[in-house]
Amino acid sequence: MTGGLPIDLILFAMVAAFLVLRLRSVLGRRTGFERPPEAAPGAPAAPAGREADIIPLPPAAAAPRGLPDPRSPVGQALTRIRGVDPGFDPSAFLGGAEGAFRMIVAAFADGDRDTLRNLLSDDAYAGFDGAIAQREAAGETQRTELRSIQDMAIEGAELRGSIADVTVRIVSDQVNLTIAKDGSVSAGAEAVTEITDLWTFQREVAGSDPTWKLVGTRPA
Repeated sequence: MTGGLPIDLILFAMVAAFLVLRLRSVLGRRTGFERPPEAAPGAPAAPAGREADIIPLPPAAAAPRGLPDPRSPVGQALTRIRGVDPGFDPSAFLGGAEGAFRMIVAAFADGDRDTLRNLLSDDAYAGFDGAIAQREAAGETQRTELRSIQDMAIEGAELRGSIADVTVRIVSDQVNLTIAKDGSVSAGAEAVTEITDLWTFQREVAGSDPTWKLVGTRPA
């Protein structure tokens, strides 16, 4: 990230990570805490016959952002990243990571390969593409509703030469349904589920390209 905060956020979000139901082995898993369904105010019913339905919700406040102690190993790694790229701002990075998370979740549910290809590394894209292809072959569609992001925190950081990795812990409330070809629900339920993911973004911080790409995901 070489510019000020607005450029960081815009570029990160523009170019910025569910298998079967939610790519459980790739994106994360349920934490076991579920709440009864909550109707989104003014949210329309999901029409049938679409690859996915991302239910629009009112703009949400930015998720709380957790930064490590500068004296911790993770904090020291972030300092080293800033030493190579003085424009790197951990707080701004988390803002961009939140935008990228929303875009990737929506693009996966919608089967939008073009968007995913720009947001992911080659290896990460292959996993997402395979899950979409499996869904298409089964004649299934995905309904995803991202209700809120409860927390965003930097959990890890590493600098190898000029290659930087930053891992973000993302806690979100979601509703996920897989709809079979006959219109029945084959997986998921109308319940808000708290899901915790660890997403790792990577960038060549000594280069001119400000793009951070999703390179890995795992359950927390």
